[in-house]
Amino acid sequence: MKTIGIIPARMGSSRFPGKPLYDIAGKPMLEHVYARANISFGWDFLCIATCDEEIRNFAETAGFPVIMTANTHTRALDRVAEAYLNVTERANKRDIVVCVQGDEPLLAKDTITAVINPLLENQNIDGTMLAVPILDEKLFRDPNIVKIVHDINGRVLYTSRQPIPHCKIFSQNIGAKRVGGIFGFRWEFLEWFTTLPESPLEQVESCDSNRICDNGRFQQIAPIKPRPYFSVDSPSDIESVEAAIINDPLWGTY
Repeated sequence: MKTIGIIPARMGSSRFPGKPLYDIAGKPMLEHVYARANISFGWDFLCIATCDEEIRNFAETAGFPVIMTANTHTRALDRVAEAYLNVTERANKRDIVVCVQGDEPLLAKDTITAVINPLLENQNIDGTMLAVPILDEKLFRDPNIVKIVHDINGRVLYTSRQPIPHCKIFSQNIGAKRVGGIFGFRWEFLEWFTTLPESPLEQVESCDSNRICDNGRFQQIAPIKPRPYFSVDSPSDIESVEAAIINDPLWGTY
């Protein structure tokens, strides 16, 4: 059984074209993501997956492994699945395939291990999703932030851009969580996912994890402790990320 990390990235983001190579604190965002993922876990293999020549040229210049994929994928997980089949000589249904989104320039070791460790420790878990506590109402109301509803055992029931669970007055006590951009799968689960068409709730919410919910299977939340959490959903996020990265413990180690 291998643990393979794949960073899907494309230049044509609808909300932020060219996002993967946007400069953050003097480095392209994708460089932050790859370097941090690489020093956060002992991968059997870690690579970037893209359909864009600009990203391939960047990765090859930086010395990062890169896999070219079809330009027809609309969802990150479909791109990750294609890349996995290109990097392994023989698919193993129990391999752990980790999708590390290319807009996580402040990812840390605990965000990676939170997703991977449940798959290593419990053979009954087929998929995980980084779950980040929402600490303030602005993020709770922001449609760029995908929220999670899960059952009492931590199985993801639904993800939405709407502020859920509903509350008249926001407080941290409602237990709202957002999707972090790191997802873990056993290969057999990810392969099953790719055999299905885009589902109704996936299309409405523009979130591929809802394809899993729509078809009666589950991911397990991989929670981290409450803390400020930064990803890049739109250009307006760059200022906050650059302010935070200077004091980040991994800054200066790559």
